Order: sequence, then C-alpha cells, then structure tokens
Amino acid sequence: MDTGFSFDRLRVFLNDRWSDIADLTLQHLAVVAISLAIALLVGVGIGVLVWNRPVSRAVAITAAGIAITIPSLALLALLSPVLGLGWGPTVVALVFYSLLPIIRNTVVGLREVPGDVLESARGMGMSRGRVLLTTQLPIAWPVILTGVRVAAQLTIGIAAIAAYVAGPGLGQYIFTGLSSIGSVNALNYALTGTVLIVVLALLMDGAFILITRYSTSRGLRA
Repeated sequence: MDTGFSFDRLRVFLNDRWSDIADLTLQHLAVVAISLAIALLVGVGIGVLVWNRPVSRAVAITAAGIAITIPSLALLALLSPVLGLGWGPTVVALVFYSLLPIIRNTVVGLREVPGDVLESARGMGMSRGRVLLTTQLPIAWPVILTGVRVAAQLTIGIAAIAAYVAGPGLGQYIFTGLSSIGSVNALNYALTGTVLIVVLALLMDGAFILITRYSTSRGLRA
C-alpha cells in the first residue's frame, strides 16, 4: 500500500473532512481566546499590584518564569486527574503559560511611564487609582499588548499538545496522524493540523498588530 504524500490524496482528504477541520479550527481559536482573556485579567492584575514593589515584583516574575519551564505534557498530565479531560486542563495550562510575558510586560510598561507625567497627573489632584487608570495603563498599553501577542503565539502551539488530554483543537489531527503512522492518511492528518496551526499563528499575529495600532492613543503611536 502506498502511504507516501500525494496532492490528489490530500485534496480528497480535505474535501471529505472540511466540516470537521473547520470545527477543530474554531475550537482551537476559541480555547486560545478564552485562555488569553483570563491570562490578561490575571497577568495585568498581578503586574499592577507588584510593579512598584521590588521584592514582590521579583517574586512574581521569577515564579512565572519558573512555571513556564514545566513541560506542557507533564503539566497537562498533572491537571487531568483533577480537572478531567478536554477544555478544563487545556484552559488552565494555557493561562499558566501565558502569565510570564503578560506580567513582565505589564511591569515594564508601567515602570517606563515618565515620572514627570505621573507628577503632572498627581498635581492635577488625581488619586493614585485614577492616575493608574487614566495615565499609566493607557501609556503602558502597547507594551502590555506586546506581551499578550507573545503569549498568543505560545498558546497556539501549546494548545495542539493539549490533544494529549482530549483537548479541543487541531492537535487532535496531529496526534491522530502520529498514532496512525503507516496508514494512508497519517501524513495528511499531521500535515493538515500542523499547517493550519501555523496559519492561525500568522493570522493572530497580524490581528494583534491591528489591535495594537487601533487601540493605542494616536500620540503614542510610533
């Protein structure tokens, strides 16, 4: 039996499974978007709390840095007995790996706000909370979004590995292909999942460029 690559065979494969492929693609996007939204709230929250506290800042960034070194398969295996299979461990793992770039960039962005700008805001009678919301965060926003953009690229890839615990998304096709090596469609499964994940990563990166451009104050744009 010929199990080599063939464009005709790939075309038939995609034509027969386009509905399933579209569903898995939407699942992949959904789980990444949900995880990034949660990580943005948590990461920015932590960054706001520690940016001007040297010890707490070092602890938060170091802890997030150590956490990201945990192999994704190991983390998913540890989470699955507690959270079950599927979306639960996938979302928690993706949030976990997204925190470092978001916390770090939030801290960097807030610390880079010029001191004279903060003094001017305080001189106008603004409270510390109002200065943070109306001055610091808007100025730091492009830097924060860069951290979210990095996290997005990271989570798109890790979401594929979540198929190990029956997670949603295109990783299911990659794992199917790897587990059926030698069959007619093994390469088609793996190739389809891999290429679409790369395409999603490029599209999401482009989307973040546009989001950064149109959500940043015109005076702050480079």
